[in-house]
Amino acid sequence: MGTLTEIQGLLVGHYTDDAAQTGCTAILCPGGAVAGVDVRGSAPGTRETDLLRGYNVVERVHAILLSGGSAYGLDSASGAMQYLEETGSGFDAGVSLVPIVPAAVIFDLDVGDPRVRPGKREGYAACQNATAAPVQTGRVGAGRGATVGKAFGPQYALPGGVGSSCIHLQNGIKVAALVVVNAMGDIYDPTTGALLAAAHIEGKLTPCLHSPALGRAGFGNTTIGVVATNARLTREEANKLASMGHDGMALSIRPVHTNLDGDTLFALSTGEAQADLLPILVAGAEAVSRAVMGAVRPDLYPA
Repeated sequence: MGTLTEIQGLLVGHYTDDAAQTGCTAILCPGGAVAGVDVRGSAPGTRETDLLRGYNVVERVHAILLSGGSAYGLDSASGAMQYLEETGSGFDAGVSLVPIVPAAVIFDLDVGDPRVRPGKREGYAACQNATAAPVQTGRVGAGRGATVGKAFGPQYALPGGVGSSCIHLQNGIKVAALVVVNAMGDIYDPTTGALLAAAHIEGKLTPCLHSPALGRAGFGNTTIGVVATNARLTREEANKLASMGHDGMALSIRPVHTNLDGDTLFALSTGEAQADLLPILVAGAEAVSRAVMGAVRPDLYPA
């Protein structure tokens, strides 16, 4: 299997506040990576997503920041910018390096201490912790306060978290994903149909479609993440990879992309080798699906 850091040039670090049950996760690409994005949920909290559209000037990013703390957590990207500037990474604007750090957040304020949110200091710390070692998964970083299966109310939800996976294709091409799963919906294994996580009521998992209150389910949900490859992609192809990655969410999260979720997926290409696009797109969906399952059941789907 493996994790996102099997893509050479990508580093991952977490900052985790166990007491407040929140945190953030930094994905660093100090040399720059071609990037894309696809926002499918109707309640997103994001930064710099417009920059990644195919008609804009800047094509490469230097980090992606994923955070808890709802919209407050977007400030953690400022810490990543500071860290990257200090370490010499960024877009050369002539008079200064300007690190490009898109970001997305989940709502976890109702899980821990709502007065504590990741900010600039915590984003900087996540970058300091970033390494090429296998990604730590579970209830860490941006996934510390994540929950899933919330259609019956937060009191019945199960823990979400961070998941990661890597798929090896021919000729040394890799496609990997890292996701923070904080979905309103339930989590399934698409290959078996097994229900992995849902509302836990009277000792059993209860699918959200059985909830009479589904139409009144609360906000505070979102699955965010990154799908990456060492293959050489254009920005338009990176945007397509992000789009196909959402198919992996749809395979394992039901329902997904709702009006109460802010589902957002970034894509990164480190440009190490040339390869056909279609196998990469197909593998992107599979990598995201595996990462989603690993986020909630690392015992069954280890990274």
